[in-house]
Amino acid sequence: MRNRRVAAIKSRDCREQSAKKITGKTRKAYDLHRVRPLTVEFYARDPRIVARELLGKVLVRQLGRERMAGRIVEVEAYLGADDAAAHAAAGLTPRNRVLFGQPGRSYVYFIYGNYYCLNVSCLPDGIAGGILFRALEPLAGLEAMARNRSLTGELTERRKRLLTTGPGRLCEALDITRARDNDLDMASPSSGIWIGDDGHAPERIAVTRRIGITKAADHPLRYIIAGNEFVSGPPARSL
Repeated sequence: MRNRRVAAIKSRDCREQSAKKITGKTRKAYDLHRVRPLTVEFYARDPRIVARELLGKVLVRQLGRERMAGRIVEVEAYLGADDAAAHAAAGLTPRNRVLFGQPGRSYVYFIYGNYYCLNVSCLPDGIAGGILFRALEPLAGLEAMARNRSLTGELTERRKRLLTTGPGRLCEALDITRARDNDLDMASPSSGIWIGDDGHAPERIAVTRRIGITKAADHPLRYIIAGNEFVSGPPARSL
């Protein structure tokens, strides 16, 4: 009995040391049970409205028994056929059909032959619109994120930005691919990728022009939680 008790204590200590190594300090576990899924109706609106209201919500990734989560701190809205920078501007194609379908579906594409980008469809069925996720503040599953990003060593507060800051890093950290994760119901926790509300409300929202594009680059459709350290790109003016 004593040997079992000693083994249990050692196991607990190892887990604590592992958590300390990956975060740089002992970190209280984020409680995912308090996150309530957003409804499909939430997404059936103008992408500019949905984008603002997504800030502060929690993106959850479930892969088998492994769960990762991050707070949404940066997004970009794409307005459909009338937006030259949107994939939907080319009209309905096999690649972008999710954007023309039901709201609240994941739209994943491969870019520059190098990484994936995650979006969610907006507006009612038949009307194209979407939102690109550009950055998350990691909340849960940081060890898995670091492993997926091939990051080794101590994950200090500063180095956590390497996990999910930027759309490519975000998808790599959450192990998101088009083959497996395109056209999933992001309003359903059973889908493996979903978004919920834990009651958090951003203090300030800021806006800039979208970044990394050349068409319709002047449109102020990039929304961020002002002052959040996990936001990518240049600083934005506060609204």
